[in-house]
Amino acid sequence: MDFHHVTVMLAETVDAVFTDPSGTYVDCTLGGAGHSRYLLGRLSQGGKLIGFDQDPVAINHAENILGRDERVILVSKNFEHLEESLSVRGLLPVTGVIFDLGVSSPQLDEAERGFSYMQDAPLDMRMDQSRALNASVLVNDWTEAQLSDLIWRYGEEKWAKRIAQFIIQARSKQKIETTGDLVDVIKAAIPAAARREGPHPAKRTFQALRIAVNDELGVLERTLDQVIRCLAPGGRVGVITFHSLEDRIVKEKMQSWLGRCICPPALPVCMCHKKAIAKLVTKKPILPTDSEIENNPRARSAKLRVAEKI
Repeated sequence: MDFHHVTVMLAETVDAVFTDPSGTYVDCTLGGAGHSRYLLGRLSQGGKLIGFDQDPVAINHAENILGRDERVILVSKNFEHLEESLSVRGLLPVTGVIFDLGVSSPQLDEAERGFSYMQDAPLDMRMDQSRALNASVLVNDWTEAQLSDLIWRYGEEKWAKRIAQFIIQARSKQKIETTGDLVDVIKAAIPAAARREGPHPAKRTFQALRIAVNDELGVLERTLDQVIRCLAPGGRVGVITFHSLEDRIVKEKMQSWLGRCICPPALPVCMCHKKAIAKLVTKKPILPTDSEIENNPRARSAKLRVAEKI
């Protein structure tokens, strides 16, 4: 497969995180290796670049485009193994960490991966094919209440309850096996007037299923806790998010690093003893330019937040 992926906010992200040409940098979401290739071009011979991806196709692609550069180490794992993987290789602490969250273009575009509501394929959505849980299990085995809660919480879909009801009705007749089958159920569940407005009617439900299958929000939160431990003082982390749920986690996690007192206002003396472990490099998120959005519509919802360890 040709792993063609348009990198979002390429220069902005690397420029915000890059502080030392001889430093050690981590690209937690290798994907099409756009950020990694750009960053590698700025490293001196003493620098190092570690790339993580749980998708073997992405790892193979990175090996091809980054060549046999001795400064590059590729790790075929989910980035939730960040701290452990760096530690066993003697690579701690690091100078900078980059995350470009969400599904890469090839995963969306390749029908057989089951991420796309635009192409018919088996219901899957696993970024890591070794995981047992896939979208088919959720759609065909979960209860109506579980599905409704999932679609509302992770998809922010106002028709979540109705979509869950229609899924239960449809699967009682026959198993929902493909993305096309599921799209038909979702379209039937959402009233025609609502379908004519906004994005594709299946977009939010598919997002919710993908997040759940890959535990994306849980993994992100746990990994951000690791990142602050892995960074050297003065080291930076930059995170590109693509929807409000991810962005909220990143924003709240970075805020928690600022050491602000969390004691009840009535207490005369601070008892939580919170201390700042990082500062914000970006008070507000960096957004893609109009020209980037025009050239790559998938960049429209992207937000970049950057913090520096004290």
